[in-house]
Amino acid sequence: MADAPPVHDAAELTYYIETRYHARHRVQLASLVEMAEKVEMVHFGDEDVPDGLSELLRRMTGEMEVHMKKEELILFPAIRNGGASGIENPIAVMRADHDDHVRAVAQINHLTGNLTLPTGACGTWTRLYDGLIEFVADLTEHMRLENDVLFPQFETRNHANA
Repeated sequence: MADAPPVHDAAELTYYIETRYHARHRVQLASLVEMAEKVEMVHFGDEDVPDGLSELLRRMTGEMEVHMKKEELILFPAIRNGGASGIENPIAVMRADHDDHVRAVAQINHLTGNLTLPTGACGTWTRLYDGLIEFVADLTEHMRLENDVLFPQFETRNHANA
């Protein structure tokens, strides 16, 4: 598989995460916000409309942009330089951010009835939910790679050296 993450090389994994997930999330979220706004406006008053979804996605866009910038400008360069003492602190912040992302995904699921389209949903609504399914899957795998593969390499190393 050409898209397999380089899980045995922490520095390469950071580059992979940036190109495979960070860049993709930026594109996904911009499109999802736009579609959610349209669905909420066109179907205003419909009992199935995911009212508040566009606001949630806009908030996620801002939070994730800050999160990804912290990784790109602080944490990932530190990892590429071998992970200096104290790296567990920014990792703990990233883990807390991931917990926030999980809560936001739960809100997406709540607002959308677990991404269940209503009967006769329009094309935009269908593309929105398809896009959300893809985004949530990407975000989940992105966080798994960091939480379960990348971060433990530096948390355990620094605990062993303490």
